Amino acid sequence: MGKSTKLSLAIAGLILGTSLVACDDGKSGAEAAAQQLAGAVSALDVGSVAFEGKDAAAANDQLHQVFAALDPQKPEVQAGALTLDGDKASAPLNYTWKLGDAEWKYTIGANFKKSGDKWLTVWDPAILAPGLADSEIVTKGSQSPQRADILGAGDVPLVTYRPVVNVGIDKPQLGAADPADSAGKLAALVGVDPAAYVQQVKAAGAQAFVPAITLREEGRTISDEQIAAIPGARGIPASTPLAPSRTFARAVLGSVGEATAEQIDASKGVLTAGDVTGIGGLQQQYDEQLRGSDAVVIRAQRADLTREQIQSAGTDPRRVLFQVAPKPGTPLKTTLDPRLQSLAETTLEKVGPASAIVALRPSTGAVLAAASGPGSNGYNTAMLGQYAPGSIFKMVDSLAMFRNGMTPDSTVQCTPTLAVDGRTFKNSEGYPETSLGAVTLRDAFAHSCNTAFISQRDAVSQGQLEAAATSMGVAVEAPKLGAEAFLGSVPGQAQGTEHAASMIGQGKVLLSPLAAAIMAGSVAKGAPVSAQLVLNPDAGAPAAGTTAGSTAPAAEATATATAEAPSTASDKPITAAEAALLADMMRAVVTSGHAGFLSSVPGAPVGAKTGTAEFGTENPPKTHAWIVAVHGDLSVAVFVEDGGLGATTSGPLLKQFLTAAG
Repeated sequence: MGKSTKLSLAIAGLILGTSLVACDDGKSGAEAAAQQLAGAVSALDVGSVAFEGKDAAAANDQLHQVFAALDPQKPEVQAGALTLDGDKASAPLNYTWKLGDAEWKYTIGANFKKSGDKWLTVWDPAILAPGLADSEIVTKGSQSPQRADILGAGDVPLVTYRPVVNVGIDKPQLGAADPADSAGKLAALVGVDPAAYVQQVKAAGAQAFVPAITLREEGRTISDEQIAAIPGARGIPASTPLAPSRTFARAVLGSVGEATAEQIDASKGVLTAGDVTGIGGLQQQYDEQLRGSDAVVIRAQRADLTREQIQSAGTDPRRVLFQVAPKPGTPLKTTLDPRLQSLAETTLEKVGPASAIVALRPSTGAVLAAASGPGSNGYNTAMLGQYAPGSIFKMVDSLAMFRNGMTPDSTVQCTPTLAVDGRTFKNSEGYPETSLGAVTLRDAFAHSCNTAFISQRDAVSQGQLEAAATSMGVAVEAPKLGAEAFLGSVPGQAQGTEHAASMIGQGKVLLSPLAAAIMAGSVAKGAPVSAQLVLNPDAGAPAAGTTAGSTAPAAEATATATAEAPSTASDKPITAAEAALLADMMRAVVTSGHAGFLSSVPGAPVGAKTGTAEFGTENPPKTHAWIVAVHGDLSVAVFVEDGGLGATTSGPLLKQFLTAAG
């Protein structure tokens, strides 16, 4: 490039630079001021903004007062295209507030004024909310719609609004009575902690009603007269979403109450203190669907306006800036049968350890009952429990054997003991000597000969066990269930004693009572059962087959096995012919095995399988007691943790349930 060319380019650049400077009319500074204002209001902190006509600290205080009722929400504010007019400028501020499910959007013009070489924001309260005067603030009102019901089979209401009485101390009615004395007497009457309740009453304001307990109106034993006899005590009639009884399917359904601090934090502004929400179970999982959305009203009003002035005014002195009508919740439909659920809970009411009864309809997969006994302490043992299944898992072994060419009439060797890699396996105490030696697979199944099944470990691989389990709907995902559940875990690889233990439902094999009922139900159906509890999961559900973050109680933590991730549905499901062979052997458990007590159950013939699984480190070890059965179009699993033998502990519970179920 020649010298003359370089000189020409340098001159051109100088001319262009001079032109740009000459065209800089201050717009960039005004735009920067608009962007700063938008960012500061978004953060609800304008303390660093330079204002014309207002001290920044005073403006910041006023902003906080204006929006105090919307805390902790903050707006998203974007500055629009700037208009410049000499030393003055204006720009639109586009606001978006997220108020639960609603969005409040508005646009307000902000003005700017140049002072020397600096652009100032012209203070006006109206840059915060439409038409806001200097003496006004923004208020928020909300009203929740009535929570939707949870329905059972045939759309029978399970959880619906039922009359209650909120019992507590109404401090304005105490008169000269001692608050602590009245609180102590009321606590003793209704059965709450006296010391804690006395402190609540003493700490509450002079005009407060301090609730002690909520009593169901139906069947309550504490009368209005007993409450009124205590100075300041009163019962306030109300209604709240409740199941038919305090214990009815509580671990499955959950409950309704004030949102916890953790729930409020996780809701990202949807829930605030005092809001009613679902706590645990389906109530929490489907809270959005059941709760609907609140009515929201945003108003502008004088900061000094009192509630009394508003109520006494002929017309409302407040201006509505934004409002959203309430949206009712949608009822959640389930398959739970109220009669069978209550029957299952009654059957378990005197069982001390953790326990469960699950009943489902094999033809449809409908879960009719999922009861966890009082020993479960509120945990959903029926659907989330993870336990070694013991000999009920021999149903899976048998299916794998059938696929290798065996039949119920095939001969197997049942010996008193069997050693595998130095570990000795034996049959349960009291095993009949008449069923030792060369016996049919049917007989070994009916009397649950451990050694006979373990002896087949070389013919049945661990992978074949896993495949047979998934063929029966066990250890797979349950996309139709619509609820948190553990559907079992069967490792695909195991060697030596671990594989031998798998053959008798120990080692790393785990099932829940729900999974056990599915396994038995697949025999009755002649195809894998896909369990279903929720019929309209509009709000979506976490992946079934996992515990979905639920924590097992300490008793379950003693298990040495670790659950594996659920598998997808089997590409080789159990067939009707295979199921018929299993049904033949399950019937033999009743006709010639140790579940003969089920032969007297009226109606269709019962097929069953018992199971006893060792756990823990004690000597002798504790055992889980299992039994599964099919009875017409009903599949039932009964489980008792630390229950001894399946036949002697869970068996009578099963007979009681089936006989009453009809």
